[in-house]
Amino acid sequence: MGNLITGWVTGGGIAAVLVLMLVESCGIPFPSEVIMPFAGYFAATGHLSLVGAIIAGTFGNLIGSLIAYALARRWGRPLLLGPGRRIGISASHLDLADRWFARWGLAAVFFGRMLPVIRTYISFPAGLARVQPVWFAVLTFLGALPWCVALALVGYEIGGNYDRVAGPIGKAAIVLAVLVVAGLVAWYLRGRRRVRGQAV
Repeated sequence: MGNLITGWVTGGGIAAVLVLMLVESCGIPFPSEVIMPFAGYFAATGHLSLVGAIIAGTFGNLIGSLIAYALARRWGRPLLLGPGRRIGISASHLDLADRWFARWGLAAVFFGRMLPVIRTYISFPAGLARVQPVWFAVLTFLGALPWCVALALVGYEIGGNYDRVAGPIGKAAIVLAVLVVAGLVAWYLRGRRRVRGQAV
């Protein structure tokens, strides 16, 4: 994923950042946690404007979120869990976003933009609830801006100190990968036990 996004940002520049963030905000799993740090990294190496990358990321987030909001408002869950499954939208994603929205209401639109996974899918329950479009757009923009700024600055700092941080980041990535694999194995085994229990 990192190599793919790197190639697109290198070739497309600011426009690629906007499009990738738009796609992510439509519910397609292109993680902003990868897109924006790479944009910041390229800004540090002189290939992009840092401010331009942040603006592009924020507006990409806004446009993609408005598309997702409009789709959910117009066609609802049948569209999201029908054709939407082909682009990675699942019932668990929607349920998570639904619970968050049910608990926090409009505040969920703002704060949800700064939370992994939830930020990608929070537009759908907002559309299903027919949140007032202007409020949705304003809160989405205000929530996406600090998220894009923070991630881009992380990439920018890494770009300026790459030799110093490359080693620790590589080790951390290995540890994270091991933890993810362990978590997936535990989740799989737990599901198998549950299925066997139901069978009995």
